[in-house]
Amino acid sequence: MTDVTVDTGYTSPSISALDPEAVRRRVAQRRAAEWRFQAYGVAAITFGLLCVALLFTVIVAKGWPAFLQSTLKLEVAFDPAVIDPAGKRVTDDIMAADYQALAAAAIYKQLGIAPDDAVATALADGLLSTGADVDLRKLVLADPSIIGKTQSVYLLANGNVDAVLKGAIDRAVPEASRQIKDQQLAWVDQLVTGGRLSKAFNWGLFTRGASSQPETAGLGVAVIGSFFMMITVLLVAVPLGVAAAIYLEEFAAKNRWTDFVEVNISNLAAVPSIVFGLLGLAILINFVGLPRSASLVGGLVLALMTLPTVIIAARAAITAVPPSIRQAALGIGASKMQSIFHHVLPLAMPGILTGTIIGLAKALGETAPLLMIGMVAFVVDYPRTPLDPATALPVQIYMWSTAQERGFVERTSGATMVLLVFLLAMNLIAVILRRRFERKW
Repeated sequence: MTDVTVDTGYTSPSISALDPEAVRRRVAQRRAAEWRFQAYGVAAITFGLLCVALLFTVIVAKGWPAFLQSTLKLEVAFDPAVIDPAGKRVTDDIMAADYQALAAAAIYKQLGIAPDDAVATALADGLLSTGADVDLRKLVLADPSIIGKTQSVYLLANGNVDAVLKGAIDRAVPEASRQIKDQQLAWVDQLVTGGRLSKAFNWGLFTRGASSQPETAGLGVAVIGSFFMMITVLLVAVPLGVAAAIYLEEFAAKNRWTDFVEVNISNLAAVPSIVFGLLGLAILINFVGLPRSASLVGGLVLALMTLPTVIIAARAAITAVPPSIRQAALGIGASKMQSIFHHVLPLAMPGILTGTIIGLAKALGETAPLLMIGMVAFVVDYPRTPLDPATALPVQIYMWSTAQERGFVERTSGATMVLLVFLLAMNLIAVILRRRFERKW
């Protein structure tokens, strides 16, 4: 047997032949490259955190004034001649009364203005919100016994007055270019000094509905509409998604048909949300005939959008359960259904809940599909059922962002803060559930 030697033309240098200085330079270069890579990573993370911090700082800086509202404390005389001239205490007559006149009379008296002074009364009327009559009407309807009495009532100040107190209107601007007159500014200072005009927590932001005036606009209808939609998503997307995941993972045969379904589920998760809005408009509204701007339609559209996310998350959670659990259950005589529902599904539930909550959080922040189904209606009254007209939090933010009044700028940022709180809370719940129930195998 003859040995064959192949000449490769390469001679490995010995360690002693290497230049120590060259080795040190090479090691230094490698360490410098590693340091630069780490520095790039830290810089990228720092830049991202700074951008997020800047975003939140801007939103909070613009939005926190929305949680305060200027109110006027006035002595309102509930004149029976204005509220109930017939004295019969008929609800329709009480509701039709001119409550704005009662509020105007109260502020005239507070400022010492003669009712026949047309110029002064017109300026004084501008200090009160146009929604003051609504608050007075609610007081009388809740307690008709106050008719004929004089009571201290807190009424909303006009949006311009509120902007002055919050520093949003510059007093140094000439009167001709300012939304509030010099005489009105003097009255504002007088009322503030007398303790009649002050800022308080704006509960109306959470209880009122849509309004053309920023001081009377609130998120009440949007919150209820979003609640109805999330309930619909929860009742539709979660059972269907979990059932589909169980079938695909535990029962379906692996063939071309199931491969086709799996690919399309993944594709649906990447479809733009506005496409689901078009689908809801074409099928649920135009074909089925469901009402526009209804929470039920919005919930069904968001359920279709969330369904792929729930299926993917549920399948991942079911797959993560070790096969030994199934084998042990079958080994002691459990049926296929019993092994899944009594053993596999409870162990996969933390992952399923996490995926579900993340899907709901994503659906809560969607705007485009809701715009397509007409959930931009001007809704004042609370929806009583999912079929009543309503709006949603992201849509309400969109509508306020397009309004021209100064007060809606802070309302937009304030509503964004509320929406972010809901989203952060839902994601926090998902993290807690994951850590609380997750098991290591």
